[in-house]
Amino acid sequence: MLAMNGVAPQQLSAMFASQSQSRLARDVRQHYTRPDLGTIIEAALESAGKDLTRLTPADLAPIDEFHIRGRAATLELARDASIHSDLQVLDIGSGIGGTCRCLAHEFGCRVTGVDLSEEYCQVATMLSSRVGLAHLVEHRVGDATHLSLADDSFDVVWTAHAAMNIPDKSRLYREMHRVLRPGGTLVLYDVFAGSGAPVHFPVPWARSAETSFLVSQEELGRLLRQAGFMIVQCADTTDAGREWVVAMAHEKRLKGSAALGWHVLLWPDFPIMAYNQRRNLEEGRITLAKMLARKAASA
Repeated sequence: MLAMNGVAPQQLSAMFASQSQSRLARDVRQHYTRPDLGTIIEAALESAGKDLTRLTPADLAPIDEFHIRGRAATLELARDASIHSDLQVLDIGSGIGGTCRCLAHEFGCRVTGVDLSEEYCQVATMLSSRVGLAHLVEHRVGDATHLSLADDSFDVVWTAHAAMNIPDKSRLYREMHRVLRPGGTLVLYDVFAGSGAPVHFPVPWARSAETSFLVSQEELGRLLRQAGFMIVQCADTTDAGREWVVAMAHEKRLKGSAALGWHVLLWPDFPIMAYNQRRNLEEGRITLAKMLARKAASA
């Protein structure tokens, strides 16, 4: 049977799905977009007393590591994964490039960052150049579920606090598996569904449930195995994350907002986002975990 205007039902369904995906991508980009972000970050750096002509990756740390526990979590994950200078690393959902720069600076590896936001990639490229890491770090606009990258091209695929905006997680992890070399490592640090109670919105990754797609830690394990990964390490980090968020809130009460921080990226909604993130952690509505998984070596 043909649908309206002679379009087959299967074609109509695919068309609607494509339109829905386009709307979602637009909404996610809009959530993270702040016009003229590069200029805003440069002004915040100057307000924080940084010399724009002599920036270091450490100068950017308060804004760069856009995930719970910041740079400490990045370095912990890097040690877990034995990151070293001979590796080619892909960071999926790389934002303004903080993790890319941290890994390149600390370990000397080459890092490619992929993010849906063109603005974030432009800012990431600018900041990487300013801290002298353009020779090790590359930033690309791309969809994590349709990577324009060759099979078996990276030793490590890294992702931190990115999957929460992606509904098609099966395809996401299949793409990660595809671009990893045999024997390669997936490093994953994400926010997960908790008790089953609804999340308080807005939060740093979404202003409403329409762009938030959390799964449980158990479901993630199933998805990774289904994609062909072998899980070699899994650790719940909710307690450490909750303590960090509470400590950040306490510091803000004592000292007020610093010139440089996540609020620069998500202003003016960030205060309520930070408050809700803390509530969600304290009430068990969300959890945190880190995982290492491997792609099987060639036979």
